[in-house]
Amino acid sequence: MNGNNFRMPARRCATAVAATALAAGPVALAGAHSAHATDEGHASAVVLRTGLDVALLDKTVHVPLAATLNEVQAPHSARRTALSVEVEGVDGDRPVDVLRADVAEARATVREGKAEASTRLAHARLHVPGLPLLSLVEVEGVSSKAVCETGKTPVAASRVIGSVTVLGKRVSVSAGGPTDVKVPGVGEVRLGLSKRETTSRTAAATALELTVSVDPLKLNVAEVTGTVTLARATCETPAAREASAGPTPSDAAPAADIKAQGAPAGSDLAATGGSSATPYVVGGAVALLVLGGGAVTLARRRS
Repeated sequence: MNGNNFRMPARRCATAVAATALAAGPVALAGAHSAHATDEGHASAVVLRTGLDVALLDKTVHVPLAATLNEVQAPHSARRTALSVEVEGVDGDRPVDVLRADVAEARATVREGKAEASTRLAHARLHVPGLPLLSLVEVEGVSSKAVCETGKTPVAASRVIGSVTVLGKRVSVSAGGPTDVKVPGVGEVRLGLSKRETTSRTAAATALELTVSVDPLKLNVAEVTGTVTLARATCETPAAREASAGPTPSDAAPAADIKAQGAPAGSDLAATGGSSATPYVVGGAVALLVLGGGAVTLARRRS
């Protein structure tokens, strides 16, 4: 009875130890090399963004006018096509139609290896508080596009189609520098056209950027200052994805880092034709021999 109770645990122990010794090497080596997720990239587009300050009551009260129209972000594809934006609380009890357009579209898309953003605006009028009948700027058409693709140089482009009117004056804008428009008794606007920026991984394009300083001399509205951006698109290139790969002799950790317990420090396994997995195979074989010998001894004693 005692012999049977002792023999079964011994066999189970031998099997478990041998399996653990043989499995330890492959598991440790597999953990030494694994693929990981990389940056998916980014894209954004906006038709209109304002950063204006409205000074009321002889400049004793300042109200921010921060409005956006059709602002989208990706890694997930996005599209918006609203045609107007309205704000309240900056011109007494009257809401202000900041922008109205016939076409106002923004798109942002990130696919595998490519991030892309675009925006376009057509037949648009932009207003600020205190100037209900006079547009700050009118445009026939503007557009911007940014494309960032893995392995390629990022591209940024913008266009102004047709005429641009600022504070009632038709102006000729140039990509060579800003255009200043001054209207006595109303204010002044500095207009920048087709701003483009690129780096090794990013691109940004803005069709029109306005620096505004308007004093319409209306009751309860003293001054409007700040910036207005029309048709902006940006992107960031997705990082290259690494293909999953199994362990190879060159990928495996050095023998000095992963070795069987008791292996002499600095032993050169490669000189004997072994690899970094050799310690585990040897360790497993030794375990099997030792436990097998023990089983034979127990069998002889029993007999």
